[in-house]
Amino acid sequence: MRVLIVDDEPGIRKTTRIAVETAGHSAAEAPNGLRAQKLVDEEIFDAVFLDLKLGTEDGLEILARLLKAQPGLAVVMVTAYANIATAVEAMRRGAFDFIPKPFTPDQIRAVLAKIEKNRALETRVRSLESELARESPPVDLDSTEPATRRAMEIAFKAAETPANILILGPSGTGKSVLARELHRRSPQRDAAFVTVSCPSLSRELLEAELFGHVKGAFTGAVADAPGKVAAADGGTLFLDEIGELPLAIQPKLLRLLQEREYERVGEARPRRANVRVIAATNRPLADEVRAGRFREDLYYRLNVIAVALPGLHERPGDLARLAESYRRFFAVRLGKKLGAFSPAVAAAFAGYRWPGNLRELRNVIERAAILATGETIELHDLPEEFGLKPDPAVAVGARVTLDQLEAEHIRRVLAMCRSLDEAARVLGIDPATLYRKRQKLGLL
Repeated sequence: MRVLIVDDEPGIRKTTRIAVETAGHSAAEAPNGLRAQKLVDEEIFDAVFLDLKLGTEDGLEILARLLKAQPGLAVVMVTAYANIATAVEAMRRGAFDFIPKPFTPDQIRAVLAKIEKNRALETRVRSLESELARESPPVDLDSTEPATRRAMEIAFKAAETPANILILGPSGTGKSVLARELHRRSPQRDAAFVTVSCPSLSRELLEAELFGHVKGAFTGAVADAPGKVAAADGGTLFLDEIGELPLAIQPKLLRLLQEREYERVGEARPRRANVRVIAATNRPLADEVRAGRFREDLYYRLNVIAVALPGLHERPGDLARLAESYRRFFAVRLGKKLGAFSPAVAAAFAGYRWPGNLRELRNVIERAAILATGETIELHDLPEEFGLKPDPAVAVGARVTLDQLEAEHIRRVLAMCRSLDEAARVLGIDPATLYRKRQKLGLL
């Protein structure tokens, strides 16, 4: 690493430089803030050791100028014991760490190792984010449809406030994508974004995952676990499919929203957490309240700002642009030259109902991109249902068999769900039964 040492005492600069260089790094020296600023303006540094008191200069002011010049700089404050409180304030303002005077070479080398480890972690995070970006299509929250544009306007205005947000809409409409974007636009953007999938676990395990538990609280609790609420402290807690949150857990979530307090499973001591809650559901929560399956007071706590995302069939003006975005993404990802959709494909897309919404659109185009043999995606590259004209005869009450109705319903549910387990829950059957029905109806 390239390290800058800023101190008005030549002896301390020399001692620090020796420690830095014996740790395998290179060093530059500055006796005052003016010289330090000039060096930082001229070259890139990885770390700075900055004395809090440089004669008449204030180290906190120099810290601010250095971080403005190089925002990613790891600045280590060097301070006498009497100035520890000031060093803590410096860390609040962006310093990486501090060491007291007098210090030893081992302390210098230890903080350098800490900076190196932190830089390696940041590099790894950037690498993972880059990999994730390559694996996922770009987020597109624009729309030409007035209802969708209005929903986004409301959501983005609310993102900048601490208000709870409830995202409504059918499965596959991009509720989780919008939730992440709201977090990115919020004051909590630098803190954690933590997701809890409410239908994923039993009531007992979901409660433990959400609020945490202590060792021995239940069978299998071999150690303390902080829980998702603690992980989201200071950030955003995203409750996916909140409509399926068990009734027994709802009062505890209400307490968290009202009082910022909760308790771990198996523990009586209340804990505090400052979390911003974004919830999403494909269920009409007002109907769930009337049916007694969802608490009315919790509903109103969550429903401060409601954002309703329409299904893809209600966004005909956006369909072509979204399809093109997915086509370009999968062409790059697969290393193929895919120039366009054929007119037949464009017509098939426009006439389809898209029960699985954006998720289904993505899956259909990914499949087509894989199967396409030319530079144009053709009708035969799409699933079978796109090669057939919509059959209005297959409807409830029509002169069709139960097998035909069941096959059509199962196909649509599969298209809109993220997994076979979710589809089985929607259909009210177990996954094994769903497999057998798919096999019988030719849907495998």
